[in-house]
Amino acid sequence: MFLVRRSGQAEYFDSPERTAAEVRMHYDWLNRINRLTRFERPFRIWIPRLLGEAGCGQLSVLDVGAGDGELGRALTGWAAGRGWEWRFTDLDLSSHACGMNPNRSKREGSALALPFEDGSFDVVVATTMTHHLGTDEEVIQHFREADRVARRLVLVCDMQRNPVFLVLLGMLLVVKGAPREFRRDGMLSVRRGWRAGEWRGLVERAGLRGAQVWAEHGSRVLLARVKGQGSAAGAG
Repeated sequence: MFLVRRSGQAEYFDSPERTAAEVRMHYDWLNRINRLTRFERPFRIWIPRLLGEAGCGQLSVLDVGAGDGELGRALTGWAAGRGWEWRFTDLDLSSHACGMNPNRSKREGSALALPFEDGSFDVVVATTMTHHLGTDEEVIQHFREADRVARRLVLVCDMQRNPVFLVLLGMLLVVKGAPREFRRDGMLSVRRGWRAGEWRGLVERAGLRGAQVWAEHGSRVLLARVKGQGSAAGAG
């Protein structure tokens, strides 16, 4: 049956042969599509809901797999409009992506071995990064590392492996005139995504007690763990 299993095919985006120009082109297109799909929306909604608005005035946030830092820029501006100060540290494995990121607080490094002490950040986030990992064991390690360096909240968002979403995304990429390699990787990203039940199994294996996993709008799967609480209240 279609999309029953997660694809193991590698994306061109993850090829070490990519040039700096190709990486820049990829992020230019990715940011266009992300703005159309409101990629920052889950974080705008769930961080205040999970921590309480009173607890959002001053936050240090680590973005794992931050790329060129677009998520941090979007959320920093949005938070400032509410009178909050959110300070982002961006981490990415790609030296090309780090070189394009204007954030002074950035590090090159792996999601599987975060170069930070335990509890270094109030919040640890990741968006559409996890599907680039190849194995369940890597995903489990990614979850554990994110949880290790978070003091208050872990919030991870990625693609849901959904055939309707796959078709709609493919149509959007064609209509917008995205390059062939980007269209291919976009479709493959969905095929490399998860169902909520699959993430629940990985979260259990990672030992993240009290974490919740849920799906949204047929396109996203999310993981939230509020540290020091029994559950991420309000997650559906």
